[in-house]
Amino acid sequence: MSRILDQRILLLVISFLTSLQSTKVLSEWKKCGDRECETAMSRVQATTDYLGPDCRYLNFKTGEEIIVYSKLSRKNENLWTGSKGKDFGYFPKDAVKVEEVFIVEEVEVLTKETDFLCLHGDKYAFE
Repeated sequence: MSRILDQRILLLVISFLTSLQSTKVLSEWKKCGDRECETAMSRVQATTDYLGPDCRYLNFKTGEEIIVYSKLSRKNENLWTGSKGKDFGYFPKDAVKVEEVFIVEEVEVLTKETDFLCLHGDKYAFE
């Protein structure tokens, strides 16, 4: 009985640590095309395959097109946010090349806690 309890506690700790990692704030600031970050900033093309470390990241293959909506700034400038079809997430700017710029003047805004949650389908996943 004690051994089963120990295993359950270990699983609970692992689950909690995974949850903390997936909601970690990646930056307090981001640059967008407007204050709500709803305007597409640019269209980029993947120059390499990319598989993100968790569900907050956008996975893609070389040659796929991505629409960029925001770019993290200050603390973590190497991550951009964009969509590919119905998929949305963070990706390294070094894994893409800019094909077309839609917004030249960027607005810097504070990030929100919801910027760093996993989005599955139409629902936020609170792990």
